[in-house]
Amino acid sequence: MFVLDCEVYSNYFLFAAKHINGSKTVTIEMHNDACGDKARRKLAKIMSSGVSVSFNGINYDLPIIAAFINGKTNAEIKAISDKIIVDQVPHWNLGVRIPKNWDHIDLFEVSFGRASLKIYGGRLGCPKMQDLPIEPSATISEAQAKELLTYCFNDLDVTERLYSALEKQIDLRVAMSKQYGMDLRSKSDAQIAETVIKSEYLKLSGDMAYKPDKVPSEFNYKAPVFVGFESQYLTDILKRIHKTPFNLGKNGSVLLPDWLKTDRILIDGVPYQMGIGGLHSCEKRQFVGADKNHLLFDMDVASYYPNIILEQELSPESMREHFITIYKDLVDRRIAAKRSGDKVTADTLKICVNGSFGKLGSKYSALYAPELLIQTTITGQLALLMLIERMTDKGIKIVSANTDGIVCHVPIALEGAAQQVAFDWMLDTTYELERTDYRALASRDVNNYVAVKLDGSHKGKGVFAEAGLSKNPDMPIIAKAVALHVAKGAPIESTIMGCKDVLQFCTIRTVQGGAQWNGKYLGKAVRFYWSNDLKSNQISYVKNGNKVPKSDGSMPMMDVPESLPSDIDYSRYIKAANDLLGDVGLC
Repeated sequence: MFVLDCEVYSNYFLFAAKHINGSKTVTIEMHNDACGDKARRKLAKIMSSGVSVSFNGINYDLPIIAAFINGKTNAEIKAISDKIIVDQVPHWNLGVRIPKNWDHIDLFEVSFGRASLKIYGGRLGCPKMQDLPIEPSATISEAQAKELLTYCFNDLDVTERLYSALEKQIDLRVAMSKQYGMDLRSKSDAQIAETVIKSEYLKLSGDMAYKPDKVPSEFNYKAPVFVGFESQYLTDILKRIHKTPFNLGKNGSVLLPDWLKTDRILIDGVPYQMGIGGLHSCEKRQFVGADKNHLLFDMDVASYYPNIILEQELSPESMREHFITIYKDLVDRRIAAKRSGDKVTADTLKICVNGSFGKLGSKYSALYAPELLIQTTITGQLALLMLIERMTDKGIKIVSANTDGIVCHVPIALEGAAQQVAFDWMLDTTYELERTDYRALASRDVNNYVAVKLDGSHKGKGVFAEAGLSKNPDMPIIAKAVALHVAKGAPIESTIMGCKDVLQFCTIRTVQGGAQWNGKYLGKAVRFYWSNDLKSNQISYVKNGNKVPKSDGSMPMMDVPESLPSDIDYSRYIKAANDLLGDVGLC
């Protein structure tokens, strides 16, 4: 297996590849059209002899490589490159065909959270973040060709590290590809779900599933029979939802009715907000703890939306009743695999079950059915409101709610009542609740919190979630210090002053149009930390000079140093952590 990358200019073409988990590299260049057939045959042999890995290679690198192999000049390759990048023209409309025998994995769709390769490199803690060092319109000299080679090899290192981070996801896709007899390795979860379901539909019906030619532009929600409330206030809201039409926007997505967007639902004085995706509470600056008189636990609904789809038999028009047969089989097989300990099968089927839901709202999908999307999500929200109302009527305080669960602060004397409410709700709805007990919950708001479990471990969301492939680091030491203080009482100063990992002090941001610092161009993806050095300054947008958020008094760190910088402004990090501690009600 090898990672590959290409660089294209009007007088220069570069192909570079590197063995995964090895040191062997290959480069092929064409400068000012100076290239023989031997080099083209060599590249054709390379592409046919192993498994290649790229980032966005299917859309860009592979057609560029094919153009080179087919004898195109530098200018012709550059023209194809510009059509793909600037004009967004698919390569197949440019007369470029990718050979079917090229065995390729593209990481672009597999990666979590849509970002550039440079941003993924930063999220993974790669030692060097580097933007393209030479303008795409430039004419390349011999010296600049060497500079591009160094840049390209850094991209290869980042791509290899990204592949390693996604190896589990790739392995699942390899297993699914064998199971379903099609190449799923370069597809996102949602794409896999649609591909698998369409394949199963073809087997079951003998017909191809196509995206619908027309869907209703306006429709109404209809609650299932189990949805109902005790209070007249909530009953009136249900009636109003029934009467309110849902409309589609120009992009085919569902528009939230104005009153649902602005009105909050009050239960026992606690406000809740409905939305297209799910219900959420509206708390701010909140700390809640368990003690000798109270329990604190959340109740999450297992596989909430998939079970709503099955319970109401919600099937896209394009697949009629066959969809429910296929979907139920996927859910049942996943449950069986999970119970038997077959993790690979359980995880692959989870991709199909969960990934298909989002396709209900995509107008490009054969599963597109916006009225079913609303039928699913509004049902989920109303059912949660039923649970909240019933808990509240028993004297149980709901301290948070979000999409598929609620967090309850329960007097110990009322634990039995809470369990009975949960049991009755499960009987009425057919959905299953799963309980997790906490010692404490500290929230800046519903989307930013840290919850401490009984064993002292903690989980976080938003600013308190660990940085990873789907989230840019934002000076993670700040949230970490607060989380450890909430979970274990660790002093803020000790956590921050004791940290020896410079990446914990860094922020990574995408800067549209590029960023500069003290007159130096940094690129469209930047990494920086707060500094007390006199040279420290804000990072600015090249296009307008505006400050990049939180970058005042900062020092760029595009290359990770071997040792901890001596100019870290610890006092500023400590203050920010104490401010965040105040935001969660502890200061």
